[in-house]
Amino acid sequence: MEMDEKFENLIAELPKKYIDLISMPPLTIAIIPRDCPVGGVYLFTENGKHLYAGRTKRSIKTRLQYHVSKARDCPFAWHLARETTGIKKASYKVEGSRNQLLAKPEFKLAYESSKERIRKMEVRYVSEPSPVKQALLEVYVAVVSGAKYNDFDTH
Repeated sequence: MEMDEKFENLIAELPKKYIDLISMPPLTIAIIPRDCPVGGVYLFTENGKHLYAGRTKRSIKTRLQYHVSKARDCPFAWHLARETTGIKKASYKVEGSRNQLLAKPEFKLAYESSKERIRKMEVRYVSEPSPVKQALLEVYVAVVSGAKYNDFDTH
């Protein structure tokens, strides 16, 4: 069976978009220009290792700033803090919940340190306004780059 033509058209540009993203001179969150694209895919890199790919329909600058905001729901920072503290599995019960973890000084420090670490990471991005192409590109970027913290598991 051959690949469906509609799907093939959706994925045809993925390699070029990836090259555009990876070829972009790296920035940090602090120096992303105001006129960056609305809608796209981004990739965090540290010491030459690609760590996390994400996507947004909003301004990429706004989404990247959210990764290091005062919010209690910065997903990449949670991954890093869990790894640092050895608490790898997410809990959707009161025991082990985000609120409970943040009440523990050791975890709260790891979470805040993770956000500081993210602030220093290199980040690259590429515009992609189509939500479907964006989703496919996020997976493509994560897989091809070997981004360590993208698992695409359901929660």
